[in-house]
Amino acid sequence: MSYLNTLLQGVEIEWTTLGEVAEIGTGTSNRNEEDENGKYPFYVRSQHVLKSNHFQFDETAILVPGEGGIGDIFHFVQGKYALHQRAYRIKILKSELEPKFLYFYMRNNFKSYILTKSVGATATSIRKPMLEGFQIPIFCPDNPKKSLEIQQKIVGILDKFTELTAELTAELTAELTARKQQYHYYREKLLSFEEGEVEWQPLGEIGEFIRGRRFVKDDIIPEGVPCIHYGEMYTHYNIWAKESKSFLSADLAKKLRSAKKGDVVFVAAGETIEDIGKATAWLGEEDVVIHDACFFYKSTLNPKYVAYFSRTKQFHDQIKKHISSGKISAINARGLEKVIIPVPSPEEQERIVTILDKFDVLTSSISEGLPKEIELRKKQYEYYRDRLLAFV
Repeated sequence: MSYLNTLLQGVEIEWTTLGEVAEIGTGTSNRNEEDENGKYPFYVRSQHVLKSNHFQFDETAILVPGEGGIGDIFHFVQGKYALHQRAYRIKILKSELEPKFLYFYMRNNFKSYILTKSVGATATSIRKPMLEGFQIPIFCPDNPKKSLEIQQKIVGILDKFTELTAELTAELTAELTARKQQYHYYREKLLSFEEGEVEWQPLGEIGEFIRGRRFVKDDIIPEGVPCIHYGEMYTHYNIWAKESKSFLSADLAKKLRSAKKGDVVFVAAGETIEDIGKATAWLGEEDVVIHDACFFYKSTLNPKYVAYFSRTKQFHDQIKKHISSGKISAINARGLEKVIIPVPSPEEQERIVTILDKFDVLTSSISEGLPKEIELRKKQYEYYRDRLLAFV
């Protein structure tokens, strides 16, 4: 920040309104003019950019939605484009103002401003006078050349941060994707056996599926008897668990059904067919209450081996034909019982689990670590952006 202090040392800052320095207006297009094969970008009221065969403007401008995403969505455009009739374009008219500097400044400060003009905690729409009244800083009002130079240096720093953050995000995302693909490959490979190599048996002949009993989210309390709600199987649980995310009162838990250590919990309902059947081995010392949109499975198989198998393509290929589709997709115990699973020796099951555990730990650490790294870099970028664009 010493660089910024040096850059702005002794510099006079004058404040003016956006309406004094820019032409502000809306587009005339509507969604009917969208064409996915269109030649020109078509900006609507979202972060997503559509296509159109027609353009309305050929300029450098800042675009903001007139409703929805107020203060969060900004586009910086250069060239020909079409604009929705409920979105605003801001075209700078003063040569001593760097358009991209204003773009960065608005991204950083416009939301707090617009909230003061709105009723309630959110801004749902804006009108032209609101935009016109937004105040912006003018450096060295008596020296346009130096003013532009300062703005361009700040833009250069923020452009570089933006570029580095985008590169890092792309690289880490690619790394995460590659590791997950590698993990999935070896999971399928380890759980596939040649004909005659091991015995394949229906799950229903090896063990027993028991449906949980109904409780609702309002029954969940901060402490008490461990429980698993079916929705948490998609958002919280992985291959195995020793502790639950949620709890129920002891009185309610007595009326319900619980899985014991070594049981495998299968989710049996979801919004899509792909959601059904994921399993988690329960390895906690305490029994855990199971929701009625889940089954718990008791068998002599290694519970983590069963849970890993439930994540394979061969498992899902088998259960698809037993899933009933509708608003909610679901499978019953009979459908799960018909799934055949390779049954190697207990020692081989343990060996496979040990290998997959290592992959799972690696992938999980990457999954947790890489997004955290990306988030830290974004926060670093936002911190310096805030400092660079805070002049009072």
